[in-house]
Amino acid sequence: MTAVLDSLQQGRKAIMPAMRAALDRLDPASRSISYYHLGWTDLDGNPTEGGGKAVRPALALLSAEAAGAESAVGLPGAVAVELVHNFSLLHDDLMDGDTERRHRPTVWAVRGAASAILTGDAMLSLAHEVLLDGDGPCALAAARLLADATNELIRGQVLDVAFERRNDVGLDECLDMAAGKTGALLSASTAIGAVLAGAPKQTVDALAGFGADLGLAFQLVDDVLGIWGETAVTGKPVFSDLLARKKSLPVTYVITHGGALGRELADWLARTEAPGEESVRRAAELIEQAGGRKWALDEAYRRMAAGRQKLEAARIPDRPREELLSLAEFIVTREA
Repeated sequence: MTAVLDSLQQGRKAIMPAMRAALDRLDPASRSISYYHLGWTDLDGNPTEGGGKAVRPALALLSAEAAGAESAVGLPGAVAVELVHNFSLLHDDLMDGDTERRHRPTVWAVRGAASAILTGDAMLSLAHEVLLDGDGPCALAAARLLADATNELIRGQVLDVAFERRNDVGLDECLDMAAGKTGALLSASTAIGAVLAGAPKQTVDALAGFGADLGLAFQLVDDVLGIWGETAVTGKPVFSDLLARKKSLPVTYVITHGGALGRELADWLARTEAPGEESVRRAAELIEQAGGRKWALDEAYRRMAAGRQKLEAARIPDRPREELLSLAEFIVTREA
């Protein structure tokens, strides 16, 4: 696990100069808010140590190596997927009403909704600009890949919001939502470096398929952490997803497969009053007793096994293949 964390740290260091160069193109206000959101500065603009794990840029750099190129070939893709990811986080925090991320106030909570929306929009536009700065068909193909992934991400988010108003969400629908909201960008991240390297379609497809499975595994684990994650590690309240009555994957599994326990959970979700502590604790117990937690973790491992098969079927050099698999293992065993 230490080796994986070191790999992520090295990936962050590799993209930092290019990320800063890209963000320096933005207007001063958007640049300042972006720096804060990414954990590079505090609210007064003073430098700080922080930021996310940068999983997606690490995947993009490894994707280039998987195609037999230097990791630097995937650098524009690494920057672009990280910008799109953070565009989605800025908007997600606002839509979900989350006031804290990575143990700090979210942008909308301290700068207002308009600032969060516009800074996210600026990051999204910048992501495509970074890719289109490159010459030739590979840059255009990478930009198309990212545009398609962004469309899927938005589609998944639209479904997620729509599910809040429904009490009849099926498990297949929820998996489809997660494939768009989370899987699409992780799929693009594991393929974009190979696209920039001009890899054959078979290699790109294998990497994209691995990333899609990785994305679903990521969301399954994320949903488990959203209920049972430790506040000190996740930076969110325990039972946070239940407090928001999210129809996450473990919840939807229990409602559709949990029998009497599922019906009790469905009745709880349909209530309109704000849930109290005991009420939320009971909902978590229902999910646990009906097997929702176990199913989600088992399904995450099943998805990763499927992804491993796709990766091993492709002709990918040993080192990047093992690095990709190690990152996948890290994702399904993480605590935040």
